[in-house]
Amino acid sequence: MPKIHKKLALAFIVQATLLSTVTHASEQSESKGFVEDAKGSILLRNGWIYRDLSNGQHDKSSWGQGVIGKFDSGFTQGTVGFGVGALGDFAFKLGENAHAGNQMLYKDGQKDIWARGGVNVKARISNTTVVYGTQFLQLPVLSSNDLRLLPEYFTGTLVTSHEIKDLELVYGHFTKDQYSNQINTDGNHLKRADVWGAKYKFDENLQGSYYGAVFKDALQRHYLNVNYKLPLESDSSLTFDLSGYHTKYDASLDSDNPKERILSFPTGPYNTEKKNNIWATSATYNKGAHTGMLSYQQSTGDVGYDYNIVGDGGMSIWLPNSYYSDFNGNHEKSLQAMYSLDFGSLGVPGLTWTTAYVYGWNIHVAGKTDDAKEREIFNQVKYTVQSGFAKNLSFKVRNSTYRANASYNDYAGNTNEWRLYLEYPINF
Repeated sequence: MPKIHKKLALAFIVQATLLSTVTHASEQSESKGFVEDAKGSILLRNGWIYRDLSNGQHDKSSWGQGVIGKFDSGFTQGTVGFGVGALGDFAFKLGENAHAGNQMLYKDGQKDIWARGGVNVKARISNTTVVYGTQFLQLPVLSSNDLRLLPEYFTGTLVTSHEIKDLELVYGHFTKDQYSNQINTDGNHLKRADVWGAKYKFDENLQGSYYGAVFKDALQRHYLNVNYKLPLESDSSLTFDLSGYHTKYDASLDSDNPKERILSFPTGPYNTEKKNNIWATSATYNKGAHTGMLSYQQSTGDVGYDYNIVGDGGMSIWLPNSYYSDFNGNHEKSLQAMYSLDFGSLGVPGLTWTTAYVYGWNIHVAGKTDDAKEREIFNQVKYTVQSGFAKNLSFKVRNSTYRANASYNDYAGNTNEWRLYLEYPINF
């Protein structure tokens, strides 16, 4: 670990010691004990993805059943508390899985049953927690995929501090990445990732955050976000959000050897460093059961926003124009209109519907065009049982109708995608 990152990690611990008596209530002082605060859960997830592909490609279909378990002990009492945790899952495929893919099943369906798992240890002083081991991450620059049958796990150390009220500081150092369809704990061959960040709540309506990450011999990434909620009359609000990434890709990711090239649709000479800036702004209006959003997203640089390519997380794109396509092409601009309805106020609690249309243009594809286009119509319906023996059982179906012009067919081509998920959580 570089000296600068060692110093940063040490700073968290020193901060916890110095500030524990002068800031808000201590999380550790409220610990009830190793057993008393323990909690566990099991998630039963049945998932199916079907992609109707064009241009002579085989349609892809994947169906399986997953069982995802999680256990977290409480912290022992005292100035420094200690605890343990465990993550584990197993899955089996169902049906024929014709031309299976989509990262749902292990090795595209070549194994009928597979299982994975890991443990972690943790310590807490005041309001600062250190976790080492297998973890599920939700950071803008390193975020675990959870849109497949099983989650994505990282192995390493994460420090989270809440010593100052309304301020969260994080630092992490990770050396392994296990994707949703992998058994190997380092299936993505992550060399090393160092991440850091801060999130601050200025008041009840305004908050901002910054996160950064360095992936050894691969890329550097920075993320900024500002979110402001304007309360309006009659139980309504208008929320403005601005977010974006700046990424610098190592020259080795754009090799002149096609078999070694990782970046998609770069421009400029091979074997040179590539940069991307992608940002988005949105306005969201909410009134009771109704939510509407308009957003604009733009990418610039000499490559698109490529992520999930060097163990940098399958969900590391916290931007609004992201459904089947992420609308993150080289120089791409995109507009989205979204509407969501909560049927609870109409007498059907637990039922929601979301629909969106996204249009992208100005995509640069070297040797073909500077104005490739893509578009997507997205719909999702979700129902969660509200009471009875099946309480919290949820059923979700989503559909994307995606189209791209001929110069952008190498990305995905024309596709109709369906995803169905049946989930039942059991909490202990």
